[in-house]
Formats: sequence, C-alpha cells, structure tokens
Amino acid sequence: MKRFREVLTLFLQFMQFGLFTFGGGWSIVAQMQKLYVEDKHVITSEELLDLTSVGRSLPGTMIGNVAMLYGYRVYGVLGGLACVFGMIIPPMAVLAVITHFYTLFQQNPWVAAAMGGVRTAVVPIMLSAVLGMLKSAFRYAPCYLVMLLTLGLYLFLDVNCVYLVLIGVACGIVIAEYYERKGDAGRGAH
Repeated sequence: MKRFREVLTLFLQFMQFGLFTFGGGWSIVAQMQKLYVEDKHVITSEELLDLTSVGRSLPGTMIGNVAMLYGYRVYGVLGGLACVFGMIIPPMAVLAVITHFYTLFQQNPWVAAAMGGVRTAVVPIMLSAVLGMLKSAFRYAPCYLVMLLTLGLYLFLDVNCVYLVLIGVACGIVIAEYYERKGDAGRGAH
C-alpha cells in the first residue's frame, strides 16, 4: 500500500508538471531540478543531467524518455509509467479542448495575447534549467571547452547531433583518462 501511495504521488507530481509547465521538455526538467534535486534531494543535479542526456539520445520525445527513466529509477516500471502518463494526460486533455474549439480560440485576441505572454515566460524557465545543470554538469574543467566546441560545431557548421555525441564520448574518455592517470601518478609519488 505504501508503494502504491508513493507511485500515486509521483503520478500526481508529473501531472502537475504536465499541467502547469509551459515550454516543452526543458521547462519540465527545470521543475524536476527544483523539486527532486533542490527541494527533496532525491537525485543529484549530475544524475538529472545524465537522465536528460540519455533521454535526448533515445528515440521519441526527450521529456517522455526522461520521465520514464526517472520513474523507473525511483519505482521501477510502474514508476516510469506513472511519470509518463501523469505528464501527458493534462496536456492531452487541454489539447483536446483546444482542438475542439480551435477556430474560436484562433480568432480570440485574449487567447493570442495570453499565448504571447506564455512565450515570454518560457525562455527564462528554460535558461534556468540549463544554468542549473551547468553548475554541476562536468567533473573536469576541460569538459566546458568540449561543450563550447560542440555548440559551435552545431550552430555554425551544422554538424549532425550523432557526430557531436560521438565527439563528446571520445573527449570524455580522453579527459577522464588524463585525470585518472594524473591522480594515480600523484598518489604513487606519496
């Protein structure tokens, strides 16, 4: 019974994310950062970044994958399903209503103004998620250079994301190996 209540709580938390978070996956990651990393200390910022990285690497929507991975990590398959369904039910219901009344909403100046306001709020929410993860994202300082390199390759040379991930993997292995050897050499000298 306790496990059922915990999974139900997880379902309701993700239902709240789905209902009150605008701006897509990154704004939900920001809410997860606030609730599970900063407030409840269920996971670390680095673990959330790992979930997000894996979620972006898998087919499907990033936030759906992150929700499933987080729920699975906490309560297994049932937790994963609770997170995914909790997150998608509210937007699906809202979208069903909006779709039904689309032509009325499309012409309404109040709705258009409200959506403009929502868009202005989304950017800071997404930026706060990114900045929150950057604070503890990398174990080694050269990883920030790799991040800037891959960002530049993506923005200015339109390099495919698959190649960027492979570059990140290769650089991560080289950097970790360098620091591991440096640490081992330092310990051997003492």
